[in-house]
Amino acid sequence: MSKEFSTAAVIGAGTIGLSWTALFAGHGMDVWVSDPRPDLAEAVKTALAEFGSHLAKQGFDVEGLEDRVHLAGDVAEAVRHADIVQENGPEDVEFKKDLFATLVREAPSHALLLSSSSAIPSTAFTGDLEDASRVLIGHPFNPPHIMPLVEVVPGERTSEESVTQAVEFYRFVGRVPVVERKEMPGFVGNRLQNALNREAIYLVEQGVVTPEDVDAVITNSLGLRWATVGPFLGSHLGGGPGGYRHMAEHIGKGMKQMWAGLGQPKGDADETEMLIQAVEKAYGSSTYSELSETRDRKQLAILSVLDEITTNTDKEN
Repeated sequence: MSKEFSTAAVIGAGTIGLSWTALFAGHGMDVWVSDPRPDLAEAVKTALAEFGSHLAKQGFDVEGLEDRVHLAGDVAEAVRHADIVQENGPEDVEFKKDLFATLVREAPSHALLLSSSSAIPSTAFTGDLEDASRVLIGHPFNPPHIMPLVEVVPGERTSEESVTQAVEFYRFVGRVPVVERKEMPGFVGNRLQNALNREAIYLVEQGVVTPEDVDAVITNSLGLRWATVGPFLGSHLGGGPGGYRHMAEHIGKGMKQMWAGLGQPKGDADETEMLIQAVEKAYGSSTYSELSETRDRKQLAILSVLDEITTNTDKEN
């Protein structure tokens, strides 16, 4: 295990924070967790039991997982010996300004200060910090102990050394870090997701399909494709032997006309209530735990198969 990454602090023990906790502990790190929630001990214990089973399916040795996780009385105690701090607080600029001022003051000078922020760039909350060189975004997809992607987004004052260390750390815990060189609200993953969701909502509003139909379209076509090749490689292959050039110069012309006709959901109260009721009709008969467990089992199965194919291909080459 890397000596540089032996101790982590997780600030905020919601769904994301608890998932990070299990992942870090699963990679042999000592993890200190801080959150004012009164049920913190119970929440951590429950999460480690559930997420530990997911890690075991991924081949991790989860024996002694709970022994590596410690509850901190406050933020200062959590970060006192940390090499890595992963913040998972509210999406609120003022909250993050106050918290990161504390982190810079209390954490060791070598510690990376990472935020799981899903929309707010770090430059927005680091302007008043004396030292913002160690602060940057490490945005996961939920849940991070399963989903490999972490978007690494430096702020205007983040040092290149910190970017390099963040990439090394997330690779150390088995994630796939992607460095994004320009701060955009929502970063990349959420912007792409929201673009698709906007059109999905519009199609439901227009009565073209139901929420179940949209999900069936995605999981039986684009979802399967994007799990293996992504949109640009998919388009390159879609162009046949002529590749992306053929796609752009021929089929792409028709696509541009379609872009002009993409919808804009109304977003008013009546339409929003209609959409909520439609989704609740589709999935409201199952609990959150049931739905999320099914999702996680499917995602683990897909990752297992992809890993097996990659390993066999590497051996063949």
